[in-house]
Amino acid sequence: MNARTAILIGALLGATGVGAGAIGSHMLANKLAIPQREQFETAVRYQLIHALALVAVGALGRGRPSRWLCVAGVTFVGGVLLFSGGLYTYIAAVTVPLPLRFAVHLVPVGGVMLIIGWLALAGSVLKE
Repeated sequence: MNARTAILIGALLGATGVGAGAIGSHMLANKLAIPQREQFETAVRYQLIHALALVAVGALGRGRPSRWLCVAGVTFVGGVLLFSGGLYTYIAAVTVPLPLRFAVHLVPVGGVMLIIGWLALAGSVLKE
């Protein structure tokens, strides 16, 4: 993943994270049970944190591209899709009868990917 792509995807994840937060706060607050509301807030929070991390990866990559930063960027994107996306899908399946409850099993995989992204980011600094 090049620097420009990382910044672009990070910005888009940030924008959609803010939008999801607004939807959760204004449209879903009274429709979700407390556990689902908390899961939704966790999904939004992790999406926004990793949107910023992805922008940082892109900013660092502009000055000095590296394989470590590429790994960090790819795993941040995959991690957000699986972690936050898995939670969003699971909440939808619980609140509306959809056959998508399997999505909850994607969440830990996404979490591991996010951890790998942070370790790769650390590796990019150590490999200077």
